[in-house]
Amino acid sequence: MRLSKLGGKEIVNLSDGGRLGILAESDLLIDERNGKIRAILIPDFKNQFSIFYDKNYVEIPWNCVRKIGNDMIIIELEEAEFPKSHFSL
Repeated sequence: MRLSKLGGKEIVNLSDGGRLGILAESDLLIDERNGKIRAILIPDFKNQFSIFYDKNYVEIPWNCVRKIGNDMIIIELEEAEFPKSHFSL
Protein backbone atom coordinates (compact mmCIF):
# COMPACT_ATOMS: atom_id res chain seq x y z
CA MET A 1 0.00 0.00 0.00
CA ARG A 2 1.28 3.46 -0.87
CA LEU A 3 1.79 6.06 1.83
CA SER A 4 -0.57 8.44 -0.01
CA LYS A 5 -3.43 5.92 0.47
CA LEU A 6 -2.95 5.99 4.27
CA GLY A 7 -3.40 9.77 4.56
CA GLY A 8 -7.06 10.26 5.50
CA LYS A 9 -7.62 7.13 7.56
CA GLU A 10 -8.85 7.36 11.14
CA ILE A 11 -6.82 5.60 13.82
CA VAL A 12 -9.02 3.59 16.20
CA ASN A 13 -7.93 1.59 19.24
CA LEU A 14 -9.45 -1.90 19.34
CA SER A 15 -8.97 -2.14 23.13
CA ASP A 16 -11.36 0.69 24.02
CA GLY A 17 -12.89 1.76 20.70
CA GLY A 18 -11.39 5.22 21.10
CA ARG A 19 -10.56 7.45 18.15
CA LEU A 20 -6.94 8.56 18.37
CA GLY A 21 -6.75 10.81 15.35
CA ILE A 22 -6.33 10.84 11.61
CA LEU A 23 -3.14 9.65 10.01
CA ALA A 24 -2.89 12.89 7.99
CA GLU A 25 -2.44 14.76 11.31
CA SER A 26 0.16 12.25 12.49
CA ASP A 27 3.74 11.47 11.60
CA LEU A 28 5.45 8.20 10.83
CA LEU A 29 8.71 7.20 12.48
CA ILE A 30 10.77 5.39 9.84
CA ASP A 31 13.91 3.34 10.41
CA GLU A 32 16.59 5.00 8.29
CA ARG A 33 18.56 1.78 7.89
CA ASN A 34 15.88 -0.37 6.28
CA GLY A 35 13.09 2.09 5.36
CA LYS A 36 10.45 0.28 7.42
CA ILE A 37 7.86 2.08 9.53
CA ARG A 38 8.69 1.81 13.25
CA ALA A 39 5.80 3.78 14.77
CA ILE A 40 2.95 6.20 14.24
CA LEU A 41 3.35 9.48 16.15
CA ILE A 42 -0.07 10.90 17.02
CA PRO A 43 -0.16 14.50 18.32
CA ASP A 44 -1.28 14.86 21.94
CA PHE A 45 -3.50 17.96 21.86
CA LYS A 46 -3.88 18.52 25.61
CA ASN A 47 -2.17 21.91 25.25
CA GLN A 48 -4.04 22.92 22.10
CA PHE A 49 -4.85 26.42 23.39
CA SER A 50 -1.20 27.37 23.62
CA ILE A 51 0.25 28.96 20.49
CA PHE A 52 3.90 28.27 21.27
CA TYR A 53 4.59 24.84 22.66
CA ASP A 54 6.66 21.81 21.86
CA LYS A 55 4.57 19.01 20.45
CA ASN A 56 4.05 15.92 22.52
CA TYR A 57 3.19 12.73 20.70
CA VAL A 58 1.72 9.38 21.56
CA GLU A 59 3.97 6.79 19.94
CA ILE A 60 2.12 3.75 18.59
CA PRO A 61 4.54 0.94 17.65
CA TRP A 62 3.87 -0.35 14.14
CA ASN A 63 3.55 -3.91 15.45
CA CYS A 64 0.37 -2.79 17.27
CA VAL A 65 -1.40 -2.15 13.94
CA ARG A 66 -3.93 -4.94 13.52
CA LYS A 67 -5.80 -3.97 10.35
CA ILE A 68 -5.71 -1.28 7.68
CA GLY A 69 -9.16 -0.92 6.16
CA ASN A 70 -10.73 1.43 3.60
CA ASP A 71 -11.55 4.12 6.17
CA MET A 72 -9.54 3.36 9.27
CA ILE A 73 -6.45 1.85 10.84
CA ILE A 74 -7.18 -0.40 13.79
CA ILE A 75 -4.52 -0.68 16.47
CA GLU A 76 -4.51 -2.70 19.68
CA LEU A 77 -2.87 -1.01 22.62
CA GLU A 78 -3.96 -0.63 26.24
CA GLU A 79 -4.00 2.97 27.47
CA ALA A 80 -1.46 2.13 30.18
CA GLU A 81 0.94 1.04 27.42
CA PHE A 82 0.79 4.34 25.45
CA PRO A 83 4.36 5.59 25.31
CA LYS A 84 4.50 9.40 25.42
CA SER A 85 7.19 10.94 23.25
CA HIS A 86 8.49 14.44 23.02
CA PHE A 87 9.64 15.52 19.59
CA SER A 88 10.36 18.87 18.06
CA LEU A 89 9.15 18.49 14.51
